[in-house]
Amino acid sequence: MSVNEQSYQNKEVLDLLGKIYQAEMAGVNRYLHYSFMIMGYNRIPIQKWFRDNATEGIGHAVIIGEKMTSLGGHPPIPAGQVDEKGNHSVHQLLEESLKFESEAVGMYKELAAMAAKIEDIALEELARTFVREETEHTDEVRKMLIKPE
Repeated sequence: MSVNEQSYQNKEVLDLLGKIYQAEMAGVNRYLHYSFMIMGYNRIPIQKWFRDNATEGIGHAVIIGEKMTSLGGHPPIPAGQVDEKGNHSVHQLLEESLKFESEAVGMYKELAAMAAKIEDIALEELARTFVREETEHTDEVRKMLIKPE
């Protein structure tokens, strides 16, 4: 593989990592906002769950940012856009969380495939770990959306 091919592939990887970084940072904002908006008698465990997700998002962003710089990239400053629906029911916030987490799974799967293509085993394993974690989140949110009988 020539140097030019490697840098083109790294550019592609860096672009995707930048998109993931922005999504993780947007997730931090999203989950913190959600945690502030929870009211009612179930506030404490739900608020904690959202804040735990914000903390995990920071951790993911740090790892992705470090990976970007190790590949010669520069993590973007602005976070991705967070849509504000104005409806802060727990059900609505969980629906939005499910959409966000599902998009994250897709980006990490794309990263895993891209890493496999360029034979970057470490990056592929990192992406697969995040696919597993984000899939576990979507599973939890789906369970939370089921109304008990």
